[in-house]
Amino acid sequence: MSVTGIFNRAVMAAVTLFGVAVIVFCLLRIVPGDPIAMMISPGASADDILALRVKYGLDSSIPVQFGVWIREMLTGDFGTSISLKRPVLSLLMERLPATLELAFAALVFGVIGGGLIAILATLARRTPLESVIDVLNGLFLAVPDFVWALLLVLVLGVAFPVFPTSGRVDPSLSGDFATNFYLIESLVTLRFSLFFNVLSHMVMPVLALGLPLAAVIIRTLKEALNEAMLQDYVLLARLKGMSETRLVVQETLRNAIGPTLTLTGVQFTFMIGGTVIVERIFSYPGIGNMAIDAVINRDLPLIQGIVLMFGLIFVLINIAIDLAGNFFNPRLKHG
Repeated sequence: MSVTGIFNRAVMAAVTLFGVAVIVFCLLRIVPGDPIAMMISPGASADDILALRVKYGLDSSIPVQFGVWIREMLTGDFGTSISLKRPVLSLLMERLPATLELAFAALVFGVIGGGLIAILATLARRTPLESVIDVLNGLFLAVPDFVWALLLVLVLGVAFPVFPTSGRVDPSLSGDFATNFYLIESLVTLRFSLFFNVLSHMVMPVLALGLPLAAVIIRTLKEALNEAMLQDYVLLARLKGMSETRLVVQETLRNAIGPTLTLTGVQFTFMIGGTVIVERIFSYPGIGNMAIDAVINRDLPLIQGIVLMFGLIFVLINIAIDLAGNFFNPRLKHG
């Protein structure tokens, strides 16, 4: 990618984030509810209420509030949470690793699982196995992530209690980490008992998020592989005696990666948004779970910070999709 292309993407990312900031700031001021009213005691005086409004900058006009917020954000100050009485940026950095580990683990599961099944379905085309895969995949496509989460809790958490149904790690082990990247840290430091404990808490949330993604990958990659199998270079390779497995894995797969990769990136952004409900169901301490608490408590600074963080993640994912799409160019030469 050229320097101009990178610069254009950076400009578009900045414009997008600014647009997100304007929209979320205005919407939070329009919707009913007063965050100060939720903080004050029944006997609070008018002076007490005014003091709180001044403290959180809610006594000024909306344009002035927005200008102050943007100026402070550019210096790294995202404000102070009204409900938790802590800096918003500190809360985001504390919860972000949990959400990132969960989302990327679900992405890995979806890509590997969906990719393998798509290849299997391609090898089994025009057989009963392909029909079975298509029917089951259609079912998986129809079930959203939060329904999977509830089903997994009932089956693997209640009926057959195999995995923990809440939290990120056993409470007795929560103090054994130096960073908030529990899964990565425990693996890098070779503390496998901790690693498997963290992993056991992630299994059901990862399945809930990863199964719908895997279903999308199966459908998209299977269609791309079947289309690639009709190309002339595949026919030539088949005439030369190449096996069907080698044809799919060595020849057609690299051409099918491009469109599948693009759609996977888009679905990954949806999956990031889906972590909000899934984290709540499993009491997983990520940004999504904190977002619901922030909305319930009408915590304007925290909501604004969370939405901007999600916006930044979406922008970075889209940039990564563009870069990966250029790398996996489907117009490859075949000799």
